[in-house]
Amino acid sequence: MASGGTETFPDLGKNCQHRDCNHLDFLPYICDGCQRVFCSEHRSYKSHACAKSNLSRKVIVCQTCSMSIETTGYVGQDEDAILEKHHKSGNCDPTNKKKKTICPVKGCKEILSISNTSTCKTCHLKVCLKHRFPSDHACSRGVSASASASAADGGWKNFLSCFCFKTEQQKRP
Repeated sequence: MASGGTETFPDLGKNCQHRDCNHLDFLPYICDGCQRVFCSEHRSYKSHACAKSNLSRKVIVCQTCSMSIETTGYVGQDEDAILEKHHKSGNCDPTNKKKKTICPVKGCKEILSISNTSTCKTCHLKVCLKHRFPSDHACSRGVSASASASAADGGWKNFLSCFCFKTEQQKRP
């Protein structure tokens, strides 16, 4: 039972290979530097003093064009030199900078993201959750809220009339 697990399930889990830990972990991490098994507490390069920790990746973002630049291959160069090289390369185009989209409803300054965006089913406009209903964002293609409500009520009444019982007067010819 040296590699981990329990008596019933000997292949279940692994023991942390940190010299002071040896914790049985059922979701162990394998270090991509030294290929050893660690628990969640010792999984980082720093926590287990990995000798091959130079595999970490670092990315800087250009403030001009919002492009991500990986700095892994630039050993010994500082970030300013890497950004200067990027600016001179011709790949830095300020027109490619992504602007944050905001809700198009007048007076609303909500920034639209994946979690707070709703697309209107009638006009296909992307708005924030506060303005997701057609009446809240002055829907251009949709019918007014009162007209749609009255149409819905009429449809419901027609549906119920099929199942209603007839009164005694209506039964007699």
